[in-house]
Amino acid sequence: MNLAGTSCEKGATSGQEAGRGAPLFFGTAALLFVAATVVTILSCASMTTMSAVPMAGGWLLSGIWLPLCGQSWLETAACFLGMWLTMMVAMMLPSLIPVLWRYRLAAVEAGACRPGQLAALAGTGYFIIWTGFGLLVFLVGAALAQAAMQFHSLGRLGPAAGALIVLIAGLSQFSDWKAQRLTDCGGGSGALPARPGATGAVRTGAALGLRCCMSCAGPMAVLIAGGLMDLRLMLCVTLAVTAERLLPPKSRIASATGVVMAATGLLSLVQALG
Repeated sequence: MNLAGTSCEKGATSGQEAGRGAPLFFGTAALLFVAATVVTILSCASMTTMSAVPMAGGWLLSGIWLPLCGQSWLETAACFLGMWLTMMVAMMLPSLIPVLWRYRLAAVEAGACRPGQLAALAGTGYFIIWTGFGLLVFLVGAALAQAAMQFHSLGRLGPAAGALIVLIAGLSQFSDWKAQRLTDCGGGSGALPARPGATGAVRTGAALGLRCCMSCAGPMAVLIAGGLMDLRLMLCVTLAVTAERLLPPKSRIASATGVVMAATGLLSLVQALG
């Protein structure tokens, strides 16, 4: 990984120099993670006071997909994206930090003036992509929510549709496509292609974010279908995503979570159709 193009001259960097910024780097990351986690927990707790809409088929439609009293759709989308970004920071930061640290070390070795800032910019680009993914989720979710409220026959399909999504997401965990996405997103050699300067760092993080969005599509689909603000489900998805991205491929975490997801989806589908 070569981060040439900075204003500082390259030179040999000792291991002591490379690790000099470790306390600040990991301390900042820990504070950001704690803050995002606390805000996420508070957001989930506040959702319990929001009235859900009873739907045909015996299920409840979460209020996060609908404008509150006197709220515009633009305000609803902004609230959703703020909540989504905070959730993604809390959920994805544990597996992202090792990647950004390796990126920072490579910047130090390349003679970058401010390797910590480059790593921060790469992280910014990463979460910009996740925010864009959240906007797509909101648009699709809000459209489906409106359709389900207007057409009762469609609303009755909610439980079966959710179960089918979980089943398909579980089966996708066994695919070669999933394995390749994990390789791309795992932070190994070539996971962060070299691009010089601040703009290049943002583009680098954005490219990684796009690959990780695709890698996490299955678990995230389970979270969305099962209840986006469900803290227990959110914790399970976070642990699964972190484990499959940090543990070696031979551990086959993705396959193990796929078994659980597919079995849960199949059981829920049988119950919904029964």
